[in-house]
Amino acid sequence: MGRKHSTLRPALAATPAQDFLSGGGEVGERLRALNWSATPLGPPEHWPQSLKTIVRVMLDSRYAMWMLWGPDLTFFCNDAYLPTVGIKREWVLGARADKVWEEIWPDIGPRISQVLEHGQATWDEALLLFLERSGFPEETYHTFSYSPVYDDASRIAGMLCVVTEVTERIIGERHLRVLRDLAARASGIESVPQACGRLIGVLGENLLDVPFSCLYLIDEAAPLGRLASHQGNIPERLRPRTVTQGMDDPWGLGAGIRQEPYIVSLAELGRAIPAPLWPEQPISQAMVLPIQGRGSAEPIGVLVAGVSPRRALDDSYRGFFDLVARQFGAAIADAQAYEAERQRAEALAAIDRAKTTFFSNVAAETRSFSADWPTIVPASSKITQSFVVTLSG
Repeated sequence: MGRKHSTLRPALAATPAQDFLSGGGEVGERLRALNWSATPLGPPEHWPQSLKTIVRVMLDSRYAMWMLWGPDLTFFCNDAYLPTVGIKREWVLGARADKVWEEIWPDIGPRISQVLEHGQATWDEALLLFLERSGFPEETYHTFSYSPVYDDASRIAGMLCVVTEVTERIIGERHLRVLRDLAARASGIESVPQACGRLIGVLGENLLDVPFSCLYLIDEAAPLGRLASHQGNIPERLRPRTVTQGMDDPWGLGAGIRQEPYIVSLAELGRAIPAPLWPEQPISQAMVLPIQGRGSAEPIGVLVAGVSPRRALDDSYRGFFDLVARQFGAAIADAQAYEAERQRAEALAAIDRAKTTFFSNVAAETRSFSADWPTIVPASSKITQSFVVTLSG
């Protein structure tokens, strides 16, 4: 990812000729320590006044900014922008901008050319960019503007970017939609299989956060788990229909259904599952989440959820998985309660039908007996007549 510079010197205070580099926090210190004589720009004291001015403005700003200058596209940024460059922070200052952002240059290069060649500012809102700031292509979103910057002769000499990262907002809104859809799909469910199918179906519509999933329910026939539903390109070995002691158990259910979520490494399982949206990048992790029913001390099931290969499994992502598991637990528990109530109602109806049939048969036998009685006892007998009237009544 670009060349690393070995031009840093011990931290220095700004000389009078470099007063514009004073302050600026970590970036200011790095700029003062950099051996600029080894770069195309040369010593800072010889820079054009316009470059000195825009660098000073950028360093003093608490808003995230980066800039490129000159035909060599020399990269500058301020402290607020350092989280965006991530692990590249050691070498980006003074490097070529097209090397710093090599992985996204096809996306941003045409925008920068528009600024440098035509002086036209750009604007993008929540643009998806896969930055390699953490060692892997990460899903990030940014709202930013590219604007031209000018040299002392009022010619376009570079580009300034003012940016706000909105990744947390965009992904947070997406998570809320998933949780809302889970709650909506749970309405009107009349059976556990229907509940499982609908819930997994919602996850199948959100492959950015859950690239695959499979749901296991716990019952007497499969005490460790019975596959209820799944979505995604999961090899059969990783989605056995039942999991019992002594069987192939890829998700570790045999170790005991745990009360807390845990992570399974797919690399250790020896099976790669390609991400559906990025087949070139395999999924490396899965979360195994216990499904807790209402008022139940033990889990009623387990949800296995793939982790996006283009997101860090941070606290926010884990919190999303936890809320999904809670939604699953509530919906499945409601479906189980509905099934139990329906079975109770059906059992009561069956008893009522049996009682009705029994008494109908008794009544029919009684009428038959009363019809035959006069042939057994003379009808003239007053006792017989009274008894027949009683039976007939």
